[in-house]
Amino acid sequence: MNLDKLRPDKYLKYLYLPNLFTTKRTKEILSVNPTVIPQREEAKDVLVSVFDYNADAIEEKKQAALNDCFKYKTSGRNTWINIDGLRKADVEAICSHFDIHPLVIEDILSINQRPKMDESDNYIFCLLNMLYYNEEKLAVEQEQISVILAKDVVISFQEDARRDVFTSLREKLKLPNTKLRQRGADLLCYTLLDMIVDHYFVVMEKLGDRIEDVEEEVTRGNNPRALAHITQLRKELIVLKRNFAPVRELVNGFLRSESDLLEERHEKYYKDVYDHIVQAIDLVENYRDVMVSMQDLHLNNMNLKMNEVMKVMAIVTCLLAPATVIGGIFGMNFKSIPYLHNEYGFWVAVGIMLIIPIAMVWIFRKRGWF
Repeated sequence: MNLDKLRPDKYLKYLYLPNLFTTKRTKEILSVNPTVIPQREEAKDVLVSVFDYNADAIEEKKQAALNDCFKYKTSGRNTWINIDGLRKADVEAICSHFDIHPLVIEDILSINQRPKMDESDNYIFCLLNMLYYNEEKLAVEQEQISVILAKDVVISFQEDARRDVFTSLREKLKLPNTKLRQRGADLLCYTLLDMIVDHYFVVMEKLGDRIEDVEEEVTRGNNPRALAHITQLRKELIVLKRNFAPVRELVNGFLRSESDLLEERHEKYYKDVYDHIVQAIDLVENYRDVMVSMQDLHLNNMNLKMNEVMKVMAIVTCLLAPATVIGGIFGMNFKSIPYLHNEYGFWVAVGIMLIIPIAMVWIFRKRGWF
């Protein structure tokens, strides 16, 4: 027998009671320690794309070299530099060229950073998470997005090059008569934030569909794992809440800012993003209330089923009690018991055993006990 396959350490951990209630997903959501700086893995592939444009012309580079981006610092037109995949050397190189503070570089390279907005004399930096809903894992996934707004330049850093929500923005930039082409870089920054926030509603819609499915399971009461599904959904709502609340502060920072990089006429656009994120926060709270009510309903259904089972068992016990008593009396070892040696004694005892339970059933039904 191979003792290595038994792995006793795999089972000994369950002797500690709290380990019975922890899951990997819980640790992923709640285990964030700002005093410990995790090491980010260097991206294998880095994709740099550039849009340099004004109202009359546009230049697009889909797979540009990092050094090619440096010339757009003083191009005289609006420039969007998007970097998919983070490498420390690349981030430091481009941030140093555009005079970005080293602390901002640390924030860009950080992991599990809280969404925030920082303002400097020559740039505005904001960091937030782009959210996706994984249909296979039934979990909300997040990707950190960093955006830097400088004079006529917007630089965005993404972790994953395989997915983003900026496809429609790229197509819109190619159209000559749009506001994006005719306005400044701050409107481009607004558009990036707006698309990220709008995608939050797509994630919540899919999560809402999942909540409806679980609610149907709870209402029907035919799934014993409904409580586990409710717990899973409440964890995903924690992810949403942790991302939405700081984004409200982030957008509010743009509204309060007096930076020359933000045009006053574009303030109403950032107010629109603020309204959207407030609505998203309210919707998450509504989802949370629904989950709490759903959990209470599930527990009440379980208690109701238990009460029904206990009631049936109590009724059966009561109906069998007379037969048990009569059988016990006639089973005593006494020489003289009425009807013990009578030829009709057995049938009399059986008749009493039947008549009394029938009378009890009639009384129970009359009183409405079942």
